Amino acid sequence: MKFLAFFALFVVAACRHIHIDPELNEHWENFKKVFGKVYEGKEEISRRLIWEQRVTDVVRHNLHYDLGLHSYRKGINEYSDLEHEEFVRIFNGYRYQPGQKSNASTWVPIFNAQIPDQVDWRTKGLVTPVKNQQQCGSCWAFSTTGSLEGQHKKKTGKLVSLSEQNLVDCSGPEGNQGCEGGLMDQAFEYIKDNKGIDTEDSYPYTAEDGTCNFKKSSVGATVTGFVDIPSGDEEALKQAVATVGPVSVAIDAGHDSFQSYQDGIYDEPQCSSEFLDHGVLAVGYGTEDGSDYWLVKNSWGTTWGIKGYIKMSRNKNNQCGIATQASYPLV
Repeated sequence: MKFLAFFALFVVAACRHIHIDPELNEHWENFKKVFGKVYEGKEEISRRLIWEQRVTDVVRHNLHYDLGLHSYRKGINEYSDLEHEEFVRIFNGYRYQPGQKSNASTWVPIFNAQIPDQVDWRTKGLVTPVKNQQQCGSCWAFSTTGSLEGQHKKKTGKLVSLSEQNLVDCSGPEGNQGCEGGLMDQAFEYIKDNKGIDTEDSYPYTAEDGTCNFKKSSVGATVTGFVDIPSGDEEALKQAVATVGPVSVAIDAGHDSFQSYQDGIYDEPQCSSEFLDHGVLAVGYGTEDGSDYWLVKNSWGTTWGIKGYIKMSRNKNNQCGIATQASYPLV
């Protein structure tokens, strides 16, 4: 598999006739140093060409942003040396199956609830620091733990970082596939059936599939069930985020623009509301310069986006499907 990946990169380099811009040499060396990049042999040429193409795209996009033609900025991050198709294959591990049966409870909105115009659960201590799934399609596990960490904090007053590796290694019987992908609802089902999930400290993340090593004595949180928000209903999602806390959501993150997002309100007209491939966490919402947004926590580390977060368009016909498969655990 690694040989095929390298061969594909070699073909990419050959097709581009290998033209390296010497004026970018210092920037390339800085990129490698900052992100700890080490390449072997001809791979560096291929990665350099991918990176240069991305630099060109970022500069062009941001010029348009400065002219008011875009609502968000792009930037160089630790993933800027990856072909987009390669990136999506590795990192986008949400496996949405339309029509799949769920054991979720029905969402019941709070009657006459006072819904604020802006919410950010980070300011209330319900959100752990941004994590990094690394080269493993375990986004669904990070979305799951993020939502449960918030609910556990609300109930107990303690913010406990929970183990994504526990879910990667152990929730196969519920239908998840570890680093090859999974679903948040299936992860909630596992935690319920298993009577808990271990803490991050007791079951640390390895970014690879492993043998289940759950320890009952190390449980950090439990769930009694989970709730699905009505599919496609952004107003219901808004009320859930406002009254419940951080909510697990799935999105279409399969666009090159998402890989390079840096700041501003992400607006991608090509985004699908049905073909979802990435699990993330809605931790709030608001309005900026007249544009509504969702505040979303990602699991790609702090060099991506706004220190690991993204503001996604809200009230734009469920753009990127953020309200299509939203859910949260009951504790």
